[in-house]
Amino acid sequence: MKKELTYCIIGAGNGGIAMAGYLAKIGYKVNLYNRTLEKILPLMKDRIIYLTGEENGHGVLNKVTSNMEEAIKDVDIIMVTVPAIGHYYIAKEMAPYLKDGQIIILNPGRTGGALEVYETLLRERKKNNIIVAEAQTFIYASRSTAFNHAHIFKSKKEVTLAAIPAIKTNYVLELINEAYPQFISAKDVLETSINNYGAIFHPAPTLLNSGHIERGAPFEYYTEGITPSIGNFLEKIDRERMELGRMLQVETVSATEWLKETYGTKGETIFEAVQNNPAYKGLQAPQGLHIRYIYEDVPYSLVPMESMACSLGMKTPAISSIINVAQLMTNRDFREEGRTADRLGLEGLTIAEMHMLARRGTIVKRRLEEVV
Repeated sequence: MKKELTYCIIGAGNGGIAMAGYLAKIGYKVNLYNRTLEKILPLMKDRIIYLTGEENGHGVLNKVTSNMEEAIKDVDIIMVTVPAIGHYYIAKEMAPYLKDGQIIILNPGRTGGALEVYETLLRERKKNNIIVAEAQTFIYASRSTAFNHAHIFKSKKEVTLAAIPAIKTNYVLELINEAYPQFISAKDVLETSINNYGAIFHPAPTLLNSGHIERGAPFEYYTEGITPSIGNFLEKIDRERMELGRMLQVETVSATEWLKETYGTKGETIFEAVQNNPAYKGLQAPQGLHIRYIYEDVPYSLVPMESMACSLGMKTPAISSIINVAQLMTNRDFREEGRTADRLGLEGLTIAEMHMLARRGTIVKRRLEEVV
C-alpha cells in the first residue's frame, strides 16, 4: 500500500505545516525538518498539527528535528517547502545523507529550481541517482496560524509536476497521487518553470501596494490589492511570460485561464477572475516588505525569465520594470543574486538542447560540451 510511504517535509512555514499536518492526518508517516531549532521546539514536545478550513482535524508527526541526516533517513519522498532562495543550500545540506532512489519534490520550484538542485546534487555527490521533481505552484492556499496550526483556504484542482529525469515523472506521480491526486504530469521542468504563476501574482502586487504593506495597513492581498489597473499590468507580465514559453516551445496557459482551471473562477481578465475566486477571500496582505514575494519571487522567478528571454533575443519591459523597482527599493542586486540562464546551464544552448538538459540533467550538458 502507498500509505507505507514515508515523507519528510523540509520547512515549517505556512506551506510546510499545512502539508505535514495533512499527510499525517490521512495516515502517512511524516517527519518535519526545520533549520531553525527554536521555531520547532514546541512541536518537538507535542508533535500534533491541527488543520482548519478545507481540511479539518489533526495529524501526529513521526519526528520533528533540525538534524537533516535524522530527518531524511529511510524516507521515500522529501517535500521541500522552503522558499526558492533556500533550494541550493538545502540541496548541499541533504547531499551527504541522500540514498539512491530517494525523491525530492520542490513545492514549488519557481523558475529553474529542479535544474539548480539537480546540478547541485550532481556536483556534491559526484553522481545522481536521486529523482528531483518540481511542482509548478504550491498545492494549497494556506496560512500557519500558530506553530502547530494551519488553515487551508483551498486546494488547487490541478498542479503540474515534472521530474529530472523526465522519464521518472509518471513514477513520481504514481507514488504521490494517492495523497495528492491533483498533481498531473508536465512535459519537463522547463514547462513547470515557465508556468510559474507566483511570478505574476506576487512581486508586482506587493510592490504596487508597498505603502499599505509597509505601514501594516490590513487589506486582503488579492481581492483588494489587485485593482483593475494592477490587473492590467499583471496581464502585460503574463503576456511576456507566455511569449517566452512560445519561444521555448513550452505549452503555456494564461494566468486568467489558470485561475479558471485551478479554482473554477469566472472572468475575462485577471482582475475579474481574482475577484470571483473564493479561495482568495480572507487572505490578508503581509505585514512589512521583507517577504518572499519580493526576496524569493524576484530573483528566483522574474530574473530567470528575463535572463532566458534575453538569451533568446527577446525583450521583457514589464518583467524588467518590476525587477528594477524591486532593486531600487531594497538596495539589492537581484540579477546578481538570482538564477540566470548561465547559472542554470541554459546559456548558449539551442531550444532542443535546453529541453534535453531539462529532461535528462547535466550529463547531457557535458556531452554537448564534449562535442563542441
